[in-house]
Amino acid sequence: MYRQGECVIPIILASTSPYRAALLKRLNIPFQSMAPAIEETRLAHENVRQMVERLAEAKAKGIPALPPGSIVIGSDQMATLADKIVGKPGNHAAAAAQLQEASGKIMHFHTGLCVWDSDRNETWIDSVECLVKFRTLTTEEIDRYLLQERPYDCAGSFKSEGYGITLLESITGGDATALIGLPLIRLCAMLRQTGFKLP
Repeated sequence: MYRQGECVIPIILASTSPYRAALLKRLNIPFQSMAPAIEETRLAHENVRQMVERLAEAKAKGIPALPPGSIVIGSDQMATLADKIVGKPGNHAAAAAQLQEASGKIMHFHTGLCVWDSDRNETWIDSVECLVKFRTLTTEEIDRYLLQERPYDCAGSFKSEGYGITLLESITGGDATALIGLPLIRLCAMLRQTGFKLP
């Protein structure tokens, strides 16, 4: 819970991702992580940006038994390479295949963000795009990296905040934390709109 003046406001992160939780802790705001109850599917008519924004809102508003008066943070991320969605590899072979395909190319990361003030029923939604250019990678480099960091639960098969930075040529975007799954610069702006004082 976050105390602001005489009010105690529950802050909920609508995610069980340890990466998003670690990012949110950087703001020194007490919060609770809760799992949203939603179906994460892409609708036929929507593009990737529309999808991540819709799912971020669905997550923020999809927490069962939400504490009264909560401010809820939802986020969703999708990676694409040559307009194809890149998922979480799950194992070494799939991760190696992803990195081999990404070698020398640009991968787009689209991160949707939603802040919902459940007390006032006000919603803020946006998305941030990051472009990641991979170096030309050898099979040996890919295997060495994967065996060291094992990023099998990460879309794109790398962790930019860790050893995965060695695979990259450049990162382009307005907020590097968006690449990890929670765009903190945009989040701070949204929280200020709810009345938070940051810093």
